[in-house]
Amino acid sequence: MRKKVLIVSATYYKDYSKQLEMWAVRYLDNERIKNKIIQVPGVFEIPVVISKNIKKYDGFIALGCVIKGETPHFDFISQATTNAIMKLSINHKKPIGNGIITSLNKEQAEKRSMKKGGEAAKAVISVLSH
Repeated sequence: MRKKVLIVSATYYKDYSKQLEMWAVRYLDNERIKNKIIQVPGVFEIPVVISKNIKKYDGFIALGCVIKGETPHFDFISQATTNAIMKLSINHKKPIGNGIITSLNKEQAEKRSMKKGGEAAKAVISVLSH
């Protein structure tokens, strides 16, 4: 049976999200993994969408970007999202590739958006094959 992977992509920073999606889909297509993308407004919404779809897919890829600003919001959102993703993965025994960029500035985000989507897809495929 062919594996199915859901990509949940936060579009708050659209340019980075498009790059992340492109590299994740490219990797999954090369591996002949069926995939679908659902877009959400921000990274905080990613875990709930994964949770709602947990039984429909073999694996998941979380994509998005959080850039540090003037307030502690960056820390709260990054930590809460990471913890929720990890909890879902462990509780449901399904791989969730974390392709959420957490960066200090837009330059870092730009550089990381070129690799992180593919790396997250590669991680999911690796776990699915075990």
